Amino acid sequence: MLNFIEQKFSAVKDQLVARVPQGPNLHGHAAVLLALTDEPDPQVILTLRSQQLSSHSGEVSLPGGRWDESDPSLEYTALRETHEEIGLPAEDVRILGPLWTRTTRWQVEVTPWLGVVPADAPLTPNPGELDAIFRVPLSFFLDDPRIRTDRITIDQRRIYLPAYEYEGYEIWGFTAGVLTEFLMRVLDVPIGRRDDVPVRALS
Repeated sequence: MLNFIEQKFSAVKDQLVARVPQGPNLHGHAAVLLALTDEPDPQVILTLRSQQLSSHSGEVSLPGGRWDESDPSLEYTALRETHEEIGLPAEDVRILGPLWTRTTRWQVEVTPWLGVVPADAPLTPNPGELDAIFRVPLSFFLDDPRIRTDRITIDQRRIYLPAYEYEGYEIWGFTAGVLTEFLMRVLDVPIGRRDDVPVRALS
């Protein structure tokens, strides 16, 4: 599966690299890591943010965070924040390249980075930021077992995103958007609107 992913990604990589926001001032930008484990059915590494955080508390997210003035690039930001959050060293991540920069509902520009990590990489949640780390097989998302569709308006555009539940974790919003865009635009997976699940409107 990873060979297939890398082959498909190579077709869009150059145009995506050219679109990555550059410094020196990247205030208002952030970066996350879409980490796939190196195994036949790659797993996506996800986190559950701490209930004690002031923003996005208790939400499922990709490891990552805000750009810092000491960061030379957004790729560095994604790797630094991933190490701080889940204890994964940068040298254990094989970065394939950037994905599409997305704007959150709070007007933060976030660039996801696609990377491959060892299947047996030991991960430890930062207790000040995370309540849990968990993994979801990529095949789960390929099957599109959504529990509902969320309708979000960003930059006056109406966007429909699937929401999933996996072993008690609800995966929705920005995180579901990154995963869905990767599946649709890189792997050509047809994930469209569905009439058999409820639609939830988000402000």
